[in-house]
Amino acid sequence: MREKKKSDRMRTVREAVCTSLISSILVLGGRIPVTAIQAATLPESANSTCRVESVDYKGWKAQQISNAWLQLVFVPQNGGRLMQLRFNGHDYLFVNPEQSGKYMPPNEDQWFNYGGDKLWLLPEGDNDEQHWRGNSDVLDDGRYDFRMLSDTNGCGISMTGPPDPHTGVQFSRTILLAADSPHIAFRASMKNISGHTIEWAMQSVSQYDTGSAADPAHGNREIWGFTAANPSSAYLNRYHVRTGPVENPSAMIREDGLFALHYSHLAAEFWVDSTAGWLAVVNGISRYAMVERFQYQENKFYPGKASVIFWTNGPQLRFDDDGRASISESTDGSPFYMEAEINSPMCRLRPGESCQLDTDWYPTRAGNQFHGVTDAGIITSPLQATLEGRKVKLSGSFGVFFPGKLVAHFYNKHGSMVAALPVADVNPNELVVLRLETSPHENPTRVSLHLEDESGLDRGALQEVPIQTGDAR
Repeated sequence: MREKKKSDRMRTVREAVCTSLISSILVLGGRIPVTAIQAATLPESANSTCRVESVDYKGWKAQQISNAWLQLVFVPQNGGRLMQLRFNGHDYLFVNPEQSGKYMPPNEDQWFNYGGDKLWLLPEGDNDEQHWRGNSDVLDDGRYDFRMLSDTNGCGISMTGPPDPHTGVQFSRTILLAADSPHIAFRASMKNISGHTIEWAMQSVSQYDTGSAADPAHGNREIWGFTAANPSSAYLNRYHVRTGPVENPSAMIREDGLFALHYSHLAAEFWVDSTAGWLAVVNGISRYAMVERFQYQENKFYPGKASVIFWTNGPQLRFDDDGRASISESTDGSPFYMEAEINSPMCRLRPGESCQLDTDWYPTRAGNQFHGVTDAGIITSPLQATLEGRKVKLSGSFGVFFPGKLVAHFYNKHGSMVAALPVADVNPNELVVLRLETSPHENPTRVSLHLEDESGLDRGALQEVPIQTGDAR
């Protein structure tokens, strides 16, 4: 996690057949990826099944879950971390080169930042027993028990951490991967192992790599973090700067209502009380994006009111005893990464009770713009539709979450569907760029672009827009 604590940020199995579990949790995509528009290529071994295997990763004894689309590398002994996620040959997560292959026993007075993705406890602090100190104790750095899960449609792993008598908490994680899409389901649980009532929140913490091979000294300046701002936000500016300079030009609320964070190498933390249930991290250089989805729970209390948090790692602004400001480097050289964090609401648990934090990840391709997230994918260039004569011209670009086909649903002025026409075969490995004409039987006034996966399941609309006449352009 970021250079914890908040007040001093820069301081430092056997395979078990589990068909019913995976079938009930995973929403499976299509069976075989298909070619996307503009001659996209299929993943290698597209018909291969999902599998779990032991691997060596940078000196760690790790477990890898993989299918034709991606590979997930977990290091159970280092706090149950997902250490790396590779999709279509692209690595998303930061792995600390100073800690590669290492394991340090839990220590309440130190923090070992291995990188990757993990669980964290909230609220943080050291004022009383209702706050967690936030260092590498057994919750952050304990050895997790590991077992495999598999069935004919997918596979996954289950990891259970050690009980922490100080907080009364025990974490567990189940990660499930379909055989035929890059959708990843994370199911986290927090259990009360004490003999009294406790109240905590969980946090999913993902460290995204913002380094740059082309500019090692400055990192990748084309990393962006996005989420939907809350129109009725509890924060004055619709987001809250928890750490770092308040007047930070890296963060903004765009005219379309999106909170946008342009990565800069400076220690800063931004809290957003988003209710939309998603965040996205977009790499404008590599043209890859990751969307993390969650279910926002209305009428529940979130720590500090924030459901989403972004942290940019880097030098920290400090003040001495005389009030003079300076920028200081951390002892580890301020590595390049940005954290995307999803919070659960506060859970009040009686002895033996548990609460859950479910997140779903969707890796996909991106462009040089970003205009939002839907159930089916991301919008990189908004859909445009123009009626000329009896033909409708469609244009736009999208990153999709599932392989399948795009189907244009056309509606007349009375709201009746007049046609549903396939317009493109797609897969998540390739950015979908639409430039085409189609001829519905009637003159429609509205079009909605849907993604149907390879099983024929409608995954939802990418975008719905009115159809303009040629004179209205």
